[in-house]
Amino acid sequence: MTDPIAKTIWIADDDRGVRFVLAEALRDAGHIVREFGDTDAVREALRTDRPAVLLTDVHMPGEDGLALLAALQAQGIGPVIVMSAYTDVATTAAAYRAGAVDYLAKPFDLDQAVTAVERALAEVSALSTPAPAAVVPGHALLGESAAMREVFRLIGRVAASDLNVLITGETGTGKELVARALHEESARRGKPFVALNTAAIPSELLESELFGHEAGAFTGATRRHPGRFEQAEGGTLFLDEIGDMPLALQTRLLRVLAGGEFYRVGGRELIRGNVRIVAATHQDLDERVAAGLFRADLKHRLDVVRIALPALRTRRSDIPLLARHFIASAARELNLPAKRFSRAALKLIERRDYPGNVRELENLCRRLTVIAPGVEILPADLGDGPVAASGHDWTDALRDWAGQALNA
Repeated sequence: MTDPIAKTIWIADDDRGVRFVLAEALRDAGHIVREFGDTDAVREALRTDRPAVLLTDVHMPGEDGLALLAALQAQGIGPVIVMSAYTDVATTAAAYRAGAVDYLAKPFDLDQAVTAVERALAEVSALSTPAPAAVVPGHALLGESAAMREVFRLIGRVAASDLNVLITGETGTGKELVARALHEESARRGKPFVALNTAAIPSELLESELFGHEAGAFTGATRRHPGRFEQAEGGTLFLDEIGDMPLALQTRLLRVLAGGEFYRVGGRELIRGNVRIVAATHQDLDERVAAGLFRADLKHRLDVVRIALPALRTRRSDIPLLARHFIASAARELNLPAKRFSRAALKLIERRDYPGNVRELENLCRRLTVIAPGVEILPADLGDGPVAASGHDWTDALRDWAGQALNA
């Protein structure tokens, strides 16, 4: 048998006007409401009843709302939403530390308050329902769209070979993930996977990063340093943003790919290497070749097999799958409570454009894991527009109520 009291929203605020307009908004939304003018009245009511959600002001006569919040947390009573006209960092942080699920800064929008209450109610419901066990994929690459199925097919066919692979795609599409999958599914999986972003290293240091250097090879070279080719011996060397490599270094890389031999910078010892090269770029290498910025013969050496990654906007059907995966991964990584997307929030996420592709979606999910106040992520948490269309502020409602009272 369902206890009707369990569905009741309690409001504790010494300002009668605030209690009135907030209670009316919640009743209009279909909720049962009880009002209290101070924390003593709340504590007395707790002898026999329990709220579904409590909204409490911070500063009230006698015991303040934060002390009440801490006491309720100790008894396992909640969730609690804190309201306050004091929006400084210390007060807000203290409320969340004490266990508040949300913080409403006065004056707040009434629809925002109703949304916060309903989010807290959804959280109570979610906590009472066991979450399905998370499925951890073998690879971080996810997708069910036709474009991604073709990517997976190519990885499966090419991984076991020793062919060089060129991965193309916009920034953030997951080129390094493909390179790692190629390595992990190959006979070289027990050997190192070494990645180097050639655009992130100054051109004067890039040669040393790739091939290493001997002590005294240049100012500051106090000892021998093995390069990425040596570090990746027997395994896979992933050269990201290969399109940005300086022409002079392209020539040396070409000789290494042709003969499998190289010298360290400042060295005389010929080193033979056994490394598979996987390169990636977000640029059009054909255009770079035509412009004289990239060697055609190097392109042909790298572009033995090409895997083109689709932009996220071209495979929107994969976005819900990715979003659920990222939100679960972020909670585990950050040691935070697991969250889930409401159906409406997931629809909004699917409709977004992602210039940063999968990386941008992952960052959004990490941000929501930290910032979204409830277990269920709602459209309002995404920042895609006003919380509600009405924009009805409780200060306007208070004015209306005061006018009615004067005319009564």
